[in-house]
Amino acid sequence: MSTSAETTASAQTPKSSRIPKVPFWAQILIGLALGVLLGGIAKNGDLGWLTSTLQHIGDLFVQLLKLAVAPLVFFAILVSITNLRQVNNAARLATRTLLWFMATSLIAVAIGLVIGLLTNPGAGTGLTPKDGKLPEHAGSWIDFLTGIVPTDVITPFTELNVLQIVFMAAVAGIAALQLGEKAEPVLKISRSVLELLQKALWWVIRLAPLGTVGLIGNAIATYGWNLIGKYATFTVDIYLGCALVLFGVYPLLLSTVAKVNPLQFFRGAWPAIQLAFVSRSSVGTMPVTQKVTERLGVPREYASFAVPFGSTTKMDGCASIYPAIAAIFIAQIFNVHLSVADYVLIAFVSVIGSAATAGLTGATVMLTLTLSTLGLPLEGVGLLMAIDPILDMMRTATNVAGQSVIPILVSAREKILDRDAYAGATSISLTAATAADAETKVPVAA
Repeated sequence: MSTSAETTASAQTPKSSRIPKVPFWAQILIGLALGVLLGGIAKNGDLGWLTSTLQHIGDLFVQLLKLAVAPLVFFAILVSITNLRQVNNAARLATRTLLWFMATSLIAVAIGLVIGLLTNPGAGTGLTPKDGKLPEHAGSWIDFLTGIVPTDVITPFTELNVLQIVFMAAVAGIAALQLGEKAEPVLKISRSVLELLQKALWWVIRLAPLGTVGLIGNAIATYGWNLIGKYATFTVDIYLGCALVLFGVYPLLLSTVAKVNPLQFFRGAWPAIQLAFVSRSSVGTMPVTQKVTERLGVPREYASFAVPFGSTTKMDGCASIYPAIAAIFIAQIFNVHLSVADYVLIAFVSVIGSAATAGLTGATVMLTLTLSTLGLPLEGVGLLMAIDPILDMMRTATNVAGQSVIPILVSAREKILDRDAYAGATSISLTAATAADAETKVPVAA
């Protein structure tokens, strides 16, 4: 009896003394609070060393994300296209996915235009055209169209031109489909490399709370809260527009089109949304987005196509809401009148040109593409660069949510959505997601 009691006690001791793990979402919140605190201290105390430290921490986190972006996008798109051969009506799935991308982008840009017209974000800011400056990189339709095809196979990877990488991956994937069995050795290597990259990226993602401290802290230390005051209306407009899409449009589509519980979507997709908010990178969040999308009942073969495709082209926050409100803001600063035709052009650019955002931090290229189409001064981009890190968090969270919503809508309409899996999906930690991925990994059949 005593032995049994001792055994029971010894078995319970480690559990009682074990330090409870802090959930990842709580780590992110702690990182946000700590970043604001340290940034404020650095700003108010004029502590250059602390500002520099925060900048280096944030830059290092972003660099680690970018390090995996080029190969991750290439192999993800390549493998995802070849995976479509396992799905019935693959061409129809791809077409409907693209159409839903465009439809929701049109809704998002319409919301952005309405908010901008109602609030006049450029009025009363005290900013003048002299405050603007030309961006280092500008986009135009000629650059966009001619820039799709690379001049060589190395430069897109060294210069991180995601659009060209997507083009090469798509060509390679289609060629592999045409070759059939002959391409299987290459595809086998590609799948292994993709899993290796995703595993390495998981390690980087675990550093997100630390990266948050650096990114948020540096933004506060560099620009302070006074600058945000000048952009108060503009900032509120961006967050309001993204919130309407994220918590209004998407739930409405899920309940009416997919006929599923919207609250369940947020419960399952929250790990990806919160990581997107912090990392400000749709591509960097892609492994998490794909994992939560699969857990919400989307077949893996289809999710492995739709999510990577969406991570590089589906940008409701960066490519729809943001350029619409920003164009109105800049037009008001430079005293340029926008006509109805200009608003139609903004919608057109948002729907067609969203691939220019490339899923990386920031949406400067998309904004310059919009401004050049409208004939607005590109110096206006310089007015928004300082506030961009704060805006980009909400924009990217909206992007990533849409990248998960659309596969659910299409799957539901095509009757391939696992509704039981959707109803039972719960939010999981990133560590649990990695473990689940390893346990449920299914070999892809030839």
